[in-house]
Amino acid sequence: MNAYLTNAQSFLGPTFAEALDFLVLGGPSIWAIAALAVLTLALIFWKIWRFFLAGAWRGGRHTSRAIDLWSAGLTDQAVHMLERRRNPRARVALTAMKVQLDPTLDQIGAESETQRVAKNELSGLRGGLKALELCSTIAPLLGLLGTVMGMIGAFQALQDAGARADPAALAGGIWEALLTTAAGMAVAIPASIALTWFESVVERIRHSMEDSATRIFLRPVTGGTAADTARGQDMSMASFNSARAAAE
Repeated sequence: MNAYLTNAQSFLGPTFAEALDFLVLGGPSIWAIAALAVLTLALIFWKIWRFFLAGAWRGGRHTSRAIDLWSAGLTDQAVHMLERRRNPRARVALTAMKVQLDPTLDQIGAESETQRVAKNELSGLRGGLKALELCSTIAPLLGLLGTVMGMIGAFQALQDAGARADPAALAGGIWEALLTTAAGMAVAIPASIALTWFESVVERIRHSMEDSATRIFLRPVTGGTAADTARGQDMSMASFNSARAAAE
């Protein structure tokens, strides 16, 4: 085994050698933390790509233009503009418009359909966040476990050495054991930062969806009284509050 490691280190260079030494010194826990690090990076890049495809950073300009057309009474043009978009904001706004245009849907039906679409969109945006949260929680615990196991081994070696115990050897065993704690924190900190960032992005999109649907419900298709307008606003707010609770 040692000969194999020596050959691998000489072939792949000093950087790989340092990484391999780190993994060997850390024991089994460091391998688990390394696997979590790979999973965390994969989740972060995947979520960034998903948010990019969902238009999370484009501000929903097309949706706002479509709602302006809707407010101006150009309902067909507004619906047509949103039908060409594939982001969550546009899909929720399009649903709100279609339920307003559907004469077969009453208040409860329109509310249920808007809520269903909003819940599905928010659920899709939150995909992978639980796994990222799990990585940020487990990584430091694995690091602590590795440290405890390393400390146990160091003190067992000290006991076996008896009067011949070397304090330098004990110190070496302790710092090797602490490597896993540092590694666990190195994984957990960026995972927690990314998780907080992603949750803020989802919350911003949820607020944008709610605002868009409220603007649509505030403008009845066939005119209406102030009571109709208030009903539309209440329906939109209730739908998104329910969708938010269900997605979380």
